[in-house]
Amino acid sequence: MEKPSEVVLFGTWSSSYCTRIKLALELKGIPYEYLEEDLSNKSHLLIHYNPVHRKVPVLRHNGKAIAESLVILEYIDEQWNHAPKLLPEDPYERAKVRFWANFYDQKYKPSTYRLMTSKGKEQEIAIDDSYEVLKVFEEGIIKDFPRKSPLILNGDMFTLGFLDIVVGSSACNYKAVNEAVGVSQDPKKNPAFWSWVIAMKDCPLMKETLPPHDRLVAKIRSIFSHPPA
Repeated sequence: MEKPSEVVLFGTWSSSYCTRIKLALELKGIPYEYLEEDLSNKSHLLIHYNPVHRKVPVLRHNGKAIAESLVILEYIDEQWNHAPKLLPEDPYERAKVRFWANFYDQKYKPSTYRLMTSKGKEQEIAIDDSYEVLKVFEEGIIKDFPRKSPLILNGDMFTLGFLDIVVGSSACNYKAVNEAVGVSQDPKKNPAFWSWVIAMKDCPLMKETLPPHDRLVAKIRSIFSHPPA
């Protein structure tokens, strides 16, 4: 196993992208040092290790830096290739997981951002658009993984896989988002997705790793200027 000083995660507590890396490292049992970044006053180390985007998360392993959460997740799974595996062994199954992880980040997450930054009629339109994007995602997951449980079975216990980590790190915060922006998403419109989210939210590791609810509500309100009702 690595010494804690050889694996360092630069992150910020409220970022779902950083939560992904924490989940993967904890799941794999990899000791690491965590450095909290103030994104309004970025450290010289963060800028040094991620000069292109200057964003978190950044994983430093033996002095080498890896940026972007999906890239870091794959690196972790390949570098520490013991169980539990994040990605399936079969190349085609891996490709499908990567496809839907990218879809979630490139299509669904931006739709929720529009929901949080709009009000009134514009927000109603954003909510409908978000439902439609989520419907495509939900139907695609059901089609591509028809015999898979939302949580991957490893031995006698359910644990998180790559797509669970990508989705759960943000979707499991839905109550904080709803409270912060005053929106209640209807689970009846996407029942398979929300049953998956609830299952992930009950996972002990997810519970331990997600940011505190009240603190996250306050953070979201401060970013998107939604005062308490």
